[in-house]
Amino acid sequence: MMKTGLSNIRMKKYIVTVFMIGFVNCFPVFSAHATENQTVMKIRVESNGQSSVFELNDSSAAKELYAQLPLNIEVEDFGGKEKIFYPPQKLSTTGTPLVAQAKPGTLAYYAPWGDVVMFHKPFGSAAGLYELGHAVSGEEHIRKMAGSLRVTREKL
Repeated sequence: MMKTGLSNIRMKKYIVTVFMIGFVNCFPVFSAHATENQTVMKIRVESNGQSSVFELNDSSAAKELYAQLPLNIEVEDFGGKEKIFYPPQKLSTTGTPLVAQAKPGTLAYYAPWGDVVMFHKPFGSAAGLYELGHAVSGEEHIRKMAGSLRVTREKL
């Protein structure tokens, strides 16, 4: 009798577990699969025959930058830690996170000047510096960028 009771308890736990797994996976809000359904935005920045690819976050500023592509634009060195360029239209920072700690490969938007920033050395943070994304490849090429850039949407 004791053995049957124990088996029933195990069976009930098994059924509840299977049900909960199925239930959670039916609702993307609770599932790990939710991120798979979102569109990933990646951009390619080309300079002097080298490319860096950045994955953008889901912020309004990142979406607005993405909507302005493709761009042929001049890049400038700033402070020996970053490369900057000015998109044709300023970006909205509503709902865009501030940069907590810029590191090599961080892509950001400095709202007071309206420039996009690609960091190639550690920086930290600054008022008005908003995070757009991060480098997923070619981070080592940022510091060598000079002259004209070609900024395009990366095909996934």
